[in-house]
Amino acid sequence: MTRPAFVSARSRFSHGVLALWTVAVLGLAASQAAVAGPRGAEDRSGGRAERSVGEWLTRMHEASRQRNYVGTFVVTSSNGQMSSARIWHACNGERQVERVESLSGAPRSTFRRDDEVLTFLPESRTVRVERREALGLFPELLKPNESAIPDFYTANRVGSDRVAGFDADIVQVLPKDALRFGYRIWSEKKSGLVVKLQTLDDAGKVLEQAAFSELQLDAPVRMDKIAQMMAVPDGWRVEKAQVAKTTAAAEGWGLKSQVAGFKAMSCYKRPIEGVLQWIFSDGLASVSVFVEDFDRQRHQQEGVFASGATHTVTRRLQDWWITAVGEVPPQTLKAFSESLERRR
Repeated sequence: MTRPAFVSARSRFSHGVLALWTVAVLGLAASQAAVAGPRGAEDRSGGRAERSVGEWLTRMHEASRQRNYVGTFVVTSSNGQMSSARIWHACNGERQVERVESLSGAPRSTFRRDDEVLTFLPESRTVRVERREALGLFPELLKPNESAIPDFYTANRVGSDRVAGFDADIVQVLPKDALRFGYRIWSEKKSGLVVKLQTLDDAGKVLEQAAFSELQLDAPVRMDKIAQMMAVPDGWRVEKAQVAKTTAAAEGWGLKSQVAGFKAMSCYKRPIEGVLQWIFSDGLASVSVFVEDFDRQRHQQEGVFASGATHTVTRRLQDWWITAVGEVPPQTLKAFSESLERRR
């Protein structure tokens, strides 16, 4: 089944920046400590009593922002696809810098400095410059008083294990409805850093697994050294994503009914591709709805496409082609695409 080029590019990018999965999946809980409630009391063994879902996610996110590390990361999908990357992560307060070297597929190096994302493609001597929000991978944080996480997810510690040589708590984050996936997360006991994550369907089947095969915590990674590597070499072509921030209403679109738990985060227009991208989040899962003109010559087909935990639903709406993409069940994407309506 054919998919729009911008969706394929998005999928390739998301698999290329494996280091950013903690931000994409768990980082949305960063400012949501307010939803966690009082801190759990110490148990008699000196460990933590059971944490709430907000406490677990906040702890994991803070660890990813406060620790330097170097490691090798492997992503495996239920369909047998596997990709890996080498990661260097450095932080200093609110500043975050990451370098990701792909170890599988076409050679590429991806750098993130706060919201700026650069992807170096040596085979074509090209550098793509984008903002992480506009990629749909990192929606803006929900405000604490707007968080729906406790309403739609629960979290429980279900055991312990060792990953890449580190002792970890196994935390199961499960949805309360059928509109989102669950997660099984391995959180390093001392810091809370996520060292392994599985995305689960409603039957508990693992759709996708991401894990460190080797990890060095508190590694001597220097932010300035990574930043220097972001300089564009002489003779390389720079491609800057042409996106303009807008609103769905301003572009003549709206939803007939809201999808439970999901809030509109941002909306972008991509003039060159003629595409509108509307981004939603429930605080953990995110969905991008793309709208473009229908083109008969492209032989576009309606249907559902799945790649690991990522699903895509496509349909025609009058003279437009609607594509909904996200790491959510197909019925969630269908709810978005079927609720979308032209208002002018």
